[in-house]
Amino acid sequence: MLRLLIAALAFALSSAHAQLRTITAEAKRGQIRHLHEMIVEIDGKPARLAPGAQIRNASNLIVLPAALPPGSQVKYTLDREGMVVRVWILTPEEAARPDRKP
Repeated sequence: MLRLLIAALAFALSSAHAQLRTITAEAKRGQIRHLHEMIVEIDGKPARLAPGAQIRNASNLIVLPAALPPGSQVKYTLDREGMVVRVWILTPEEAARPDRKP
C-alpha cells in the first residue's frame, strides 16, 4: 500500500514538472517591471493590467504583479482595450529563441 502511494506521488510530481506551457504566437516580446498596483512598464512605457490578467513565471505558476523580477524578459498579449491580459516570464532558453514570423 505504501509503495503504491509513493509511486502515485512520484508520478504526479513528474507529470506536473513535465507540463509544457503554450505561449501564443501573437504574443509580443518585451521587458517588464511592476510600477504600482495594476500598472506595469513594458519596454519603458506604462501599461495597465486588465482585470483578471495572468502573469506566469518560468515554472508556469501565477505570480502577483508586485512579485515581478525587475527587467524580466517576457512575452505578453493585450486585450481589445490595449490592457495587458497575459504575461509569460521567459526562461533563458525561451528568451534565446527567435520569435516566430506571423
